Amino acid sequence: MWIHFGIKDLIDVLLVAFFLYQTYKLMKSSGTLTIFNGIVSFIVVWILISRVLEMRLMGAILDKFIGVGFVVLVILFQDEIRRFLLALGSHKGWNFIGKLFSARRGVEEKEGQFVAPVVLACMNMARKKTGALIVIQQEMDLAIFEHTGEMFNADVNARLIENIFFKNSPLHDGAMIIADNRIRAAGCILPVAQNASLPKEMGLRHRSGLGMSLETDALVIIVSEERGKISVAHKGKISVNVAAEELQQILSGEREVTNYC
Repeated sequence: MWIHFGIKDLIDVLLVAFFLYQTYKLMKSSGTLTIFNGIVSFIVVWILISRVLEMRLMGAILDKFIGVGFVVLVILFQDEIRRFLLALGSHKGWNFIGKLFSARRGVEEKEGQFVAPVVLACMNMARKKTGALIVIQQEMDLAIFEHTGEMFNADVNARLIENIFFKNSPLHDGAMIIADNRIRAAGCILPVAQNASLPKEMGLRHRSGLGMSLETDALVIIVSEERGKISVAHKGKISVNVAAEELQQILSGEREVTNYC
């Protein structure tokens, strides 16, 4: 077998390894890593039984599962697959390729446009004890969550943010999603973290913010209605009692969310 192993076969193996590694990274960032591990484990067992050990009966059964496996996966994991494909399409590698064919703009100048109005709105809402839940999109596309609320396409404005989260507003109970310096949606439903170790004073907004940070790479700002305090969740961690300067540094990428309560 090794006599016929040439350069083309080596390139083939390296390409497969690279593809699996990139798929692993994308599934990890999109929250579907468990599915990836399960699929790889099943394929390894199938190869051992059918090809290595040559168990005909078990091999025939597993061959049938492999034959219909794709359809079963699509049916059982349609939400996870959709989320993974959204992450694939919005991955920074593809974004970089797209930028090569588009006109260059002042990216550094554009990226920070939402920071000041968001910080101002959060400080005003905290002072008035107005509850708020704001999601800032990072690399992973959040379109699947945007469609759970009312779609927007508005400039990020402090007064508009405060009006949306005003207590009598019909959208104040849901989350706002900001992407590409635009308000994309409001009144959105987020996944709730099932974490019993969270303090009792942290209500549904904090659990939703933490849940969103566990399933995506988004930055989530939570303004407490009861305490008038600001918290920020990112990558499963949550910083509480965040001051204006700290919030600005986190949104600008100068500081990370490190505290976990």
